[in-house]
Amino acid sequence: MRYEHTQIGYLTICALFGAAAFVAITGIVAPADRHGLLISAMIEVTLLICAIVFTKLTIKIDDKTLRALLGVGVIRKRVPMAEIAGCEPIRIRWWYGWGIHLTPYGWLYNVSGLDAVAITLRNGRKFALGTEHPHELSAAIRSLLSRS
Repeated sequence: MRYEHTQIGYLTICALFGAAAFVAITGIVAPADRHGLLISAMIEVTLLICAIVFTKLTIKIDDKTLRALLGVGVIRKRVPMAEIAGCEPIRIRWWYGWGIHLTPYGWLYNVSGLDAVAITLRNGRKFALGTEHPHELSAAIRSLLSRS
């Protein structure tokens, strides 16, 4: 492995668990009928799924492939290094949010912060990966690109 880094979305974790606690406490303090309990359970399950999927982003680069895995790896981006034309560190707008969003840089995969690396493919398509170390990530990509 040439590069590997996992970014943890601590604010996302706190927000999701805070929302889950709020829903649970509300259900205890103001018990609902069956319909209300079902809705509360569905909200709790949705929050749990989001916590599993969107609270960490792992980026791995070896000689042949760049991989980005969200959460436990259910959502992933895999790109052969030979398809990458270039990259640059960028600062994204706060309103692009966290998760997966379409931005002017292409699809953005992000779990925390405003720093990312914009990656341009040889076919002209673009995407961006959020990271708290944009210069290190772009240096790792450039280093491997210069060897090929």
